Amino acid sequence: MTAADWGLLMVAATAAGWVDAVVGGGGLILLPAILLVAPQLSQQAALATNKMTAVFGTFAAVVTFARKVALEWRVLVPAATLAAAASAAGAAAVSLIDRELFIPIIMVVLIGVAVLVTARPTIGTVAAKHPPTRRKVLTVVFLAAGGFGFYDGILGPGTGTFFIIAFATFLGTEFVRSAAMAKVLNLGSNIGALMFFAITGHVLWQLGAAMAVCNVIGAVLGSRTALARGAGFVRVVLLVVVVGMVVRLGWQQFG
Repeated sequence: MTAADWGLLMVAATAAGWVDAVVGGGGLILLPAILLVAPQLSQQAALATNKMTAVFGTFAAVVTFARKVALEWRVLVPAATLAAAASAAGAAAVSLIDRELFIPIIMVVLIGVAVLVTARPTIGTVAAKHPPTRRKVLTVVFLAAGGFGFYDGILGPGTGTFFIIAFATFLGTEFVRSAAMAKVLNLGSNIGALMFFAITGHVLWQLGAAMAVCNVIGAVLGSRTALARGAGFVRVVLLVVVVGMVVRLGWQQFG
């Protein structure tokens, strides 16, 4: 790759880190950039290198959020471990499942998310008056960890966004807290997929390391922006990213 190619990927990695820290979906920026700049790479290599980059950016976002948002680590750490296992299983199942079947389904889900957030403007912007029971928290968090973790390994786009919407909708948490919780579980799913791709020899370590530095910078800036600007700002970015996901997946499916 030329110096210009490397520069483009560094910019894309920074932007992806920012978006991913705020609402998830950073992979929809970085993965297409990798495939555009290096079309000779296999799909597995592109996915694997993207995951390596995402692990470091997500970890930086977790650290930044954790300094300002009180998190239930006794729930989130085991759930993140489950997300890692589910993501590794999803990555292993990639070759067994026709991924084309997933894209229309995910597009419908994303459109539903956009409609829900638009129709109910209080979701994620106002905390629930009555906190959920411990049982409900465990149920929602662990179901999300297993389901979205598997999805992250087998397909990936918007995993963090799905976590955020699930927590805001079913637990009544504000978007900023939902984003903080989502980053912990997304870190687990990223690590699980990366471990599988590393074992199978698909990771481009030098390229991934270079992009990881920029992704961390973007993630820290994105986390700080979300904390400073609040739930209303995150809601707007969420809607923009969801619409972007639908367009991107639609182009991939029908373009």
